[in-house]
This record gives sequence, structure tokens and C-alpha cells, in this order.
Amino acid sequence: MGIDEPLSPAGRLFVQPATHQIINGVLGLERPLELDALRTVISDSLMIKHPRFSSLLVTDDQGREYWRKIELDIGRHIILRSDPVGEGDNDEEVVNAYLADLTVSSPLNTDKPLWEVHLLSAHKCVVVRVHHALGDGISLMSLMLTLCRKLDDPEQTPTIEPLISSTRKPRKLGTLEKVLKVLKTIWFTLIYVCEFLMRGVWVNDGKTVVRGGEGVELWPRKLVTAKFSLEDMKAAKSVVANATINDVLFGVISSGLSKYLDYRSPNSLQEGLQITGVALVNLRPSPGLQDIKELMKKNAGTAGWGNKLGVMLLPVYYHSNRSDPLEYLKRAKMMMDRKKLSMEAFLSHQIGHFVMKFFGAKLASSLNYRVICNTTFTISNVVGPREEITAAGIPVTYIRTTSSSLPQAITMHMVSYAGKADMQIQVAKDLIPDPEKLAKCFEDALLEMKEYAGTIIKKPG
Repeated sequence: MGIDEPLSPAGRLFVQPATHQIINGVLGLERPLELDALRTVISDSLMIKHPRFSSLLVTDDQGREYWRKIELDIGRHIILRSDPVGEGDNDEEVVNAYLADLTVSSPLNTDKPLWEVHLLSAHKCVVVRVHHALGDGISLMSLMLTLCRKLDDPEQTPTIEPLISSTRKPRKLGTLEKVLKVLKTIWFTLIYVCEFLMRGVWVNDGKTVVRGGEGVELWPRKLVTAKFSLEDMKAAKSVVANATINDVLFGVISSGLSKYLDYRSPNSLQEGLQITGVALVNLRPSPGLQDIKELMKKNAGTAGWGNKLGVMLLPVYYHSNRSDPLEYLKRAKMMMDRKKLSMEAFLSHQIGHFVMKFFGAKLASSLNYRVICNTTFTISNVVGPREEITAAGIPVTYIRTTSSSLPQAITMHMVSYAGKADMQIQVAKDLIPDPEKLAKCFEDALLEMKEYAGTIIKKPG
């Protein structure tokens, strides 16, 4: 049915045993969805028109992986779970437990294209599982939304806009400022790329109750949801000049982890202890989700379909009983400004490509695995639709995502939708038995920032 197409370097990375990854997306619905309606939605969507969704993963005699086009049988990809899939106090708890099990023990069958849809009728949701080799979170979320329509215009697919649009033109830089900017870019790039390489060899975070390590990806998982309001995040950032939603998120992570460590390890940690995360960065020219037709163009280049991801090491610091919660945000912004000025994310992608090309997939996978083992958490943030949407005419109540387990004890994926931002917190439950407490620490951290920002705004003058 055509010539086999080799996997991209990033695709090859995600099929290696040490870095094997599946993305598990969830659409919550206002009421149960019928099987026939789901089949119709999938059949009519752009999802199955993408060649990756009708291709098998095959391996030749030399161990090279390829995509082989086949005739797609949609019925094999839909899994109906009409009865409850577990016990719990509410649907959210049961669905999270179901997803937690999928992150460790449920690979996708390689005798069919690497995706499937689970219809959990009793819990009013749809789980979309897609192998990371098919694309990154931006690609797959953009594609998943082709299953949906706008609530107020059922003929239109959801549109994706930045959380905050800005019409302010960037200030023109003088010659000296341009030279200083170039020098800063070179300096920060050298520092951060060296740090990244050292993480892949020997440098690691100190031992804490939230630190994982080699083999932890095989341990049982728990999954909980931290819920944020985008208005609260905007209120917090409004009192810190030029702060972004991502700055607020990383400030919340720093503050929340400090709160949790105070709870689990009171008076036992050194003030200012560094806790390092891996932040996934979209390398496409346009931020946020993309127009799916643009993504699927063959000549789209760096703006197109696939795994256009880089990583940044994200250092946050433990501080106990800080009186000004906005200090976490200010520190996060200062650090992120330096990271964005550097080429760390771009070069991390290029280093992986180089190692894959000249030394093979196993070494590239081992390098990535060591970086993850030597850090404490992974974080990603995807901007979803600002307006409410429907699936098969049923209003969507939430959009959430998580991934396969990693050697880290904490993995966090945030998706915003219709004024809310839900962060799925996946933990190794033998190390973090109370992830609900961790989620509460994050939620409280944002509320404290918002309330403190409110007192600043109310001050006269």
C-alpha cells in the first residue's frame, strides 16, 4: 500500500524501552456518549485522515523502525467500557485511577496503528490514547479537537487563541542593547546546555521524599487533579511586570513543593535546596495549539506535525514560611526570562537529533533517561480552547491529559479550557502516598498569590 516511511529521530526515541511514551487525553462530558455516535465522530474527523493513524509500526532486519500504511479498521480502536471501571466517591476519582493504571501496565498493541479510544459510558468521558511517536502534545491535542465543535456554533471546530493577546509593539533596541542581548544569549546558552549535558551524566538532585530514580517508572501510580482558575492566575501575574501564565505556573510549582516538603519533612531540609524539573517546550514559531490543516501540510517544516519539542531544566527552590508568596513568582519569572533568552530548548532538541543520527537510538534514549532519573519532576502546559466545546453534540466539561510513567516520582501536565486550568499530577504512590495533599498545596499556593496581589492593588498610590 505504498513505501514504508522511516520514523523521525524523535519518533524513534519514544519507541525505545527506556523512553517509551503514550499520551492519555480525556474529554469529560455532560452526559454519556453513545457508541454509534462516537464511531461517527471519529469516522468524520480529520484524525483518521492523518497517515500516522492508519500506519503500523514495523521494524526491519537492522532494527530500524518504519511506518507502513494499512487499511484502517476503526472498530478495533474503540474500546467500550459500559460498566463502572472502578470504585470511588466520584467519577473523577475513578477515572483518574483508571488512567493511573494505564500509565504503567497497558502498552498499545503493535498489530494495529498506535492509538485507541476508550468510551467510559458510566463515567461520562472519553479517553484518547495515542503513542508519542505519532506526535507531541501540541499535535495530538490539535488533532483530538477535530472530534469537537464549538458549543455556540456546532458547524465550526474549536479555535485556539493565546491566553493573553498583546498588541504592544516590542521596543526598539539600541546598538549597545543588541550587543548585550547577544552576549547574554551566548552566556546563558553555554551555562544551560552544559548543565543539561551534566544532568545526563552524573549531576542529580539531592535526596528528598519526592525524588524518584532508576526503575521508579515501573512502580504503581496514583493520579489526582489540581484545579486552577485562569482569572486567579491572571490576577497573580498582573502585579509582576511582564509576567506570563507560565511564570505563574512555575511559581505555583515552587511554592507548592515547598509547602508539601514542609508537611512531609518538617525542619529537615536546607533552605534554598534546588529541586529540578524538566519543562517540555514547543519549538514551533507559533505558541499554543495549531491549526490542524497547517500542521498536516507536508512542507510545514518546523511548524508542522510531529515531535517539535525541546526541554529546559527548570530549577525551583525550597523555602519555608515565606511571608510574600509573590517572591516565588518573581524568582520564576527571572529564571524563565533567562531560559527564554538562551537557546537551551532548541539545542536540547538538536543534541538529541545529533546523538540519534551518529550514535543510535539506544544511546539517545539512555541520555534522555538519565536526565529524567537525575531530576525530580516533569511539567508541561498546553493552551486549550477558550470557548466551550461539544463532542457529538454533548458539552465538554473538562480536557485533561497525562503520559506514561517516568522514573520521576512526579509528572504534571496542565491543560486550560474555558477559563479553567486542570493539572494532572501523576505520582509513584509508594513515594508520594498522598497526592491529594500535594494538589492542595499547589491550589493553595495560587490562592495565596492572588490574595497577596489583591492587597497590593488595593494599596493607595
